[in-house]
Amino acid sequence: MSRLIRAVIDTHALRHNLSIIRARAGSARVMAVVKANAYGHGLVPTALALAQADAFAVARLEEGLALRAAGITRPIVLLEGVFTVAQLQEAAHHGLELVVHDALQIELLEQLRGTQRLVLWIKIDTGMNRLGFPTTEFAAALERVRRLTPAPLEIRLLTHLACANERDEGMTQAQLARFRQATRALGYAVSIANSAGLFGTVRLGCDWVRPGLALYGACPFADCSATDLGLKPVMTLATSVIAVRRVARGESVGYGGAWVATRDSLIAIIAAGYGDGLHRSLAGGTPVLVDGERAPLAGRVSMDMMAVDVSGLREVHVGTPAVLWGPGLSVDEVARHAGTIPYELLCSVSQRVPLEPR
Repeated sequence: MSRLIRAVIDTHALRHNLSIIRARAGSARVMAVVKANAYGHGLVPTALALAQADAFAVARLEEGLALRAAGITRPIVLLEGVFTVAQLQEAAHHGLELVVHDALQIELLEQLRGTQRLVLWIKIDTGMNRLGFPTTEFAAALERVRRLTPAPLEIRLLTHLACANERDEGMTQAQLARFRQATRALGYAVSIANSAGLFGTVRLGCDWVRPGLALYGACPFADCSATDLGLKPVMTLATSVIAVRRVARGESVGYGGAWVATRDSLIAIIAAGYGDGLHRSLAGGTPVLVDGERAPLAGRVSMDMMAVDVSGLREVHVGTPAVLWGPGLSVDEVARHAGTIPYELLCSVSQRVPLEPR
C-alpha cells in the first residue's frame, strides 16, 4: 500500500446513499449534484458510479462537457447556466439543460439560431438573494421564455433554500410560500430540495430533488450525524505515519510551539497537511484515527505533515495507517474542529491527493 495520502472512494457507499435518497424522495426524480469535482470525489468516476440517477447537476459548462466526453448520456443541468452565445451553442450542441436566472440569459436564447430545443429551468429567487428572478420579475421572464423560437422542449422551475440546514423552519417556510405564490396553477415540474431540504421536516412537494452532500455520506445538519440519516461515508482520507518521535515533558511540537507536552509523550508524524487540503484551522485535539484508534492532533497543521499524540496507543511505527476522516471518524466531526462545514473540507482535497475508487 502506498504511504502517500490518498482519498479512497467507496462506490458501493455512493450507490447506497442514492438508494436512501430515493426512498426519502418518494416519487420525485433525483438530480445528483456532481459539481466541484463531485465535492472532491472525482467528477467522472462519481457520475459513472451513480449511473442510476435520473440526471446530473454541475455548476459550469466545462463540467458538463467533461461528463459528455466520458460517455454520460443522462440529462445534465448547468446550475449557473451560460453567459455567451458561444457557450450557449456548445451547451445546445451537447444537449445540456440550462438554468436561466438572469435577463441576459434570455437575451442569449432569443439570439440562438437553429432547431435545437432545450430544457430550461427558470430559477426564482425566493430569499437566497444570490441567483434567480425576484418573484416580482418572474412572470415577465417566464413569458419571454415561452415566446422563444423554437419553443423550449420543456420548461421547469426551481429555487434554492438558504436555511434548510437549520432547525428553525421560518425561513424555509417563507421561501416555500413565495415560491408557491409565484408558480401556482402553472403546472410546471419544480425542484426545491437540496440535501437539507430533502431530509428536513418541511414538506416541499418537489418533482425533482437535487442532493449533493448527502450523496457523499455527510450530514447537512449540525445536530445529527450522517449515520442517523442512514448514509454511509464515501471518502476515506487515508495516509500513514512517516516518523515517530519521543518528546519530553515541557518540549513543544511544530510551528510556533503551539503544543507543549504535559508529560513525556510519543508523537507520530503523518503525511497530511494543508498542501493536501487539510485546513490549518484544525484545532489542537482534533481526532485522527491511527491504526483504528483515536489520537489528538498536536500543534498546527503544516504544509505536508501533521503531528499526532499517540502516547498510550499500542505500537505505532513508520507505515502505521492513519485516517483523517472516513468510517469511524466522520468528516462532519472533523469540520467542526476546523470551524467550517463538511462541504468545504471535501472540496478542499487537493489535486496531489490521488483518488482511489473502489
